[in-house]
Amino acid sequence: MGVGNFPVDLVLLGMIAAFLVLRLRSVLGKRTGFEREGAPTPRPAAAGLGRIIDVKPEPAADRPSRVIPERTSPIGATLAQIQAMDGSFSPTRFLDGAEHAFRLIVLAFAKGDRSALRPLLPGSLMEVFDNAITEREAAQHTQHTTLHSIRSTAFEAATLEGQRADIAVRFVSDQVSYTNDSAGQTLIGTEALTEITDVWTFERELGSRDPSWRLAAAHSA
Repeated sequence: MGVGNFPVDLVLLGMIAAFLVLRLRSVLGKRTGFEREGAPTPRPAAAGLGRIIDVKPEPAADRPSRVIPERTSPIGATLAQIQAMDGSFSPTRFLDGAEHAFRLIVLAFAKGDRSALRPLLPGSLMEVFDNAITEREAAQHTQHTTLHSIRSTAFEAATLEGQRADIAVRFVSDQVSYTNDSAGQTLIGTEALTEITDVWTFERELGSRDPSWRLAAAHSA
């Protein structure tokens, strides 16, 4: 899978942020702080989301802790079925892609980079993201986001209906995210490092010529 030089297992590739704003929580993640081998919410548009953009690059970090289900478990059995239908699929490569997509989408959304998001999201989700970005721009708000690390990833669920596969992944990450108004005053979020948990669901038609996994839904854990 691949977008540019990125691995294919991610097409999803390209990935959001609970960190964007409390108002986006319903779509993204909660503060608690992929092409085929692995793959890829802004929160609903709301006042307080804005222009941006001050996004800092993610520093190098250790590989996230991962949980790969046993093949005898319900999730593991479904993943095995997906692999039987698509020989290029593997749980490990999928998580490679999902993690990469998470980083890309989170930062692209924070930057308001629509061109980076568009190929990674289905039309309905792209519309939500676009509305949130437009809202920030109109309010002249600036989103500051730093994704310090993804602490862990785990398969939350997996379903297979016909050729349609859906895989949900739980991400626990450490982020700094806050939104400033046009005067530089903080409206939402905090400059403190915060643990955020998101569950993102990726989908793909296994019989499709398109090898990409795309983000279908995201919510707080």
